Amino acid sequence: MSFSIDDPMVMREIIMDHYQNPRNKRETKDPSYVSVHMDSASCIDDIYIQVQIRDGKIQDCLWHGTGCAISSASTDLMTEEVKGKSVEEAKKMMQNFNAMLAGEPFDEDLLGEEIAFKNVNRQPSRITCANISWRGLKKAFDEEEAKEGKK
Repeated sequence: MSFSIDDPMVMREIIMDHYQNPRNKRETKDPSYVSVHMDSASCIDDIYIQVQIRDGKIQDCLWHGTGCAISSASTDLMTEEVKGKSVEEAKKMMQNFNAMLAGEPFDEDLLGEEIAFKNVNRQPSRITCANISWRGLKKAFDEEEAKEGKK
């Protein structure tokens, strides 16, 4: 069966699959991970992003906490997509994801199943839910860069 990522039912299936069956929802106590807490005043989102970066490359990315279906699915997809990528590649993905959420032109090839969130901008209050993990990842990158600068 072929389908289009523009199919609203496929988009919903992707979101619900990652919400109900998260792949990277677990916590680590490993001190080599940068851990960032993100929450939202407008939703139940209260999540932690944990990312392990070595030599400019994302070795692992996990998350735990509570979130609505949009934030949980977006977070889980993000953690899957950035693993194995360089920090710079992940930043380009982040820029494209945010452009997509803003209804601006974006490069679909730089995003995976995150394209399932392209209609979120029809409900502006949900944009914050969809990008909370990406903002957390940026915060983790900033913290890692600050640590590197202090070495």
